Amino acid sequence: MSGILVADDLTRSFPGRRGFAGLLSGSARPLVRALNGVSLELARGETLAIVGESGCGKSTLARALVRLIDVDGGQISFEGTDVRRLSGADLQRYNRRVQMIFQDPYGSLNPRMTVGQILEEGLQVHDMVPAAQRAARVGELLSLVRLPADAAGRLPHEFSGGQRQRIAIARALSIEPDVLIADEIVSALDVSVQAQILNLLLDLQSRLGLAILFVSHDLRVVRHLAHRVAIMYLGRVVEVGQADDVFDRPRHPYTRALLRAAPAMEPPLPGVPRVRRSAALVGELPSPLAIPNGCPFHPRCPEAIDRCSVEVPRVNIDENRQMATCHLLG
Repeated sequence: MSGILVADDLTRSFPGRRGFAGLLSGSARPLVRALNGVSLELARGETLAIVGESGCGKSTLARALVRLIDVDGGQISFEGTDVRRLSGADLQRYNRRVQMIFQDPYGSLNPRMTVGQILEEGLQVHDMVPAAQRAARVGELLSLVRLPADAAGRLPHEFSGGQRQRIAIARALSIEPDVLIADEIVSALDVSVQAQILNLLLDLQSRLGLAILFVSHDLRVVRHLAHRVAIMYLGRVVEVGQADDVFDRPRHPYTRALLRAAPAMEPPLPGVPRVRRSAALVGELPSPLAIPNGCPFHPRCPEAIDRCSVEVPRVNIDENRQMATCHLLG
């Protein structure tokens, strides 16, 4: 892999809760396997979307990439440097160049600091501009995310959810990163506001050459934004490819099920009856405490064969470099 940010075979488990019987017996706490060998590559200037149901490991992956949590195994590389070995000033430089935007902008913004103070904080910590120029830089950042200059003197609670997310984006951009990791940043916003934030991201990426890792469960949002798409299921990547290929020619049964479950991508034409969709996914997502043997998706897969329950499928890559892990692919 040769992208600006590369994850190779990442694993991460968390201790789960013991039941009453486990407490009495003193047995070891069960492990929640959040990441099970995740490998991904983010190229310069592209948007890679990570898609999957809640609990599949998307947010754990995002937090691992920015070193908010450590992984148990595997490697994270940034421009060829092993990120897990960084410390001190080297880790601070990495944190400046790879920034994360969180789902809840109100929870991630200090409610006691004005917007100007929030934006100046990163400039000061990373010594981006002289103190005398920080107020002007704050004004530039607010203009960049299409907020008025007087926003600098106001507190986060005085803004709407969409405006707070713009502030969070401005804070991330204040220290001139190369990579943005956006974790469900529009999921709590109204549809019209979502479109504004997505269009803002597209504009910023074009102007600044950003690479964006975009975590989402909403396929409509992903199709609008992403160059490539990675589908995750129970801590594994089951399909990766160009966005058009994944949406138009999905190779993995789970990807096809997600697409069937998604709302229609285009509104129906006047006078044309709406097509009734077939059942998409059967059953609940298995617990990460007890991931099924073989292919993890086989208990819910309408195309499963006997082999699926006992053997983990290998990676299959087609002529378009679209990767999928499924026994049915040969």
